[in-house]
Amino acid sequence: MSTRDRYRGTGPLAAIVLDTTDPAGLADFWEQAVGWSVGSRSVDGVSLYRSGGLPPDLDLVRVPDPKTVRNRVHLDVAPWPDDDRDVKAARLVGLGARMIDVGQGPEVTWRVLADPEGGEFCVLRPR
Repeated sequence: MSTRDRYRGTGPLAAIVLDTTDPAGLADFWEQAVGWSVGSRSVDGVSLYRSGGLPPDLDLVRVPDPKTVRNRVHLDVAPWPDDDRDVKAARLVGLGARMIDVGQGPEVTWRVLADPEGGEFCVLRPR
């Protein structure tokens, strides 16, 4: 995806980019997971815009190869204050995520999941 006029004057972080073999499919998952809406869509990618429409965006960009190694960067999903972390994690599993063990141990306060393409992310305690 190219530089967009929408990024002018919004600060140093324009977008968080996830590589994917299926931008539309993964966008459906992340749209439901975080509540951001599709702002732009093309054959090569989908951009999700957060509430209020200001960047950073979540850009899902088509790549030819499937994920094969652990993420170097991952997203943390923070439930709303009145939400329950485990209920949120179970909802995401229902949307296509899966619980995974990356050696985090039982004492941590977050849950580690993988999105439908295997990208790791965490569900935190409500903030």
